[in-house]
Amino acid sequence: MDTKQISVGSEPKLKGESTKKWVYRSLRRAIMCGRFPPGLPVTISGLSEGLGVSTMPVRGALDQLIADGALEYLDNRRVRVPDIGADRFDELIAARVALETVAAERAMHFIDFLRIDRLIALDNMIDEAYQAGDIELGIERNFAFHRCMYDGRSSFVLMPLIESVWLRMGPFMREAVAHLHQSYQVDRHVEAIEAIKRRDAVALKEAIMADIQDGSGHVGRQRLREVATSDAERQR
Repeated sequence: MDTKQISVGSEPKLKGESTKKWVYRSLRRAIMCGRFPPGLPVTISGLSEGLGVSTMPVRGALDQLIADGALEYLDNRRVRVPDIGADRFDELIAARVALETVAAERAMHFIDFLRIDRLIALDNMIDEAYQAGDIELGIERNFAFHRCMYDGRSSFVLMPLIESVWLRMGPFMREAVAHLHQSYQVDRHVEAIEAIKRRDAVALKEAIMADIQDGSGHVGRQRLREVATSDAERQR
């Protein structure tokens, strides 16, 4: 599989936005939503063709994504999403829990009834996307749910850090979410919303932690174990 076999997709270009920024935003969204599998090399020319731009803004956007930790260069023509091993994955999950429980607690008292209604709508939209088999849209809406919650209070440090972790986890999210039914039996988003209504910071943090651990955390670790076992059997 190469870039030409992947629908790169693109975000609508904003008024006055440079091509480089637009390319960066489009590729960042694609990576965060799991469109590029871990370890798959893609070519700069393929990305340029997919987005309908020259290679120059693509190279600039890739340099920024590499600095973000989302991609790595293989050579001067190809990049890839880094493979995610068990240790790296556990560290990303731990970072999500640490950052997002703090962000939720800080934002809780600033979340009004209008934002609560938006959270409820987003949670329903997540379910609709997964039921329709649109994993990428479900992932995007899941991130939107969490962002809506944490943005209840302005954040100049926490949200950029959280989004950096999401970006690094994005490529693995697609496979993890495909097996979500195995571990995600309780809607932790509903628990979080109810905790916000009660202004119960402890319950809110517990709901966020459980959401991360029961969802991508549990399934991700299971899939990594399966891959490791399969690789070991092939080497015998």
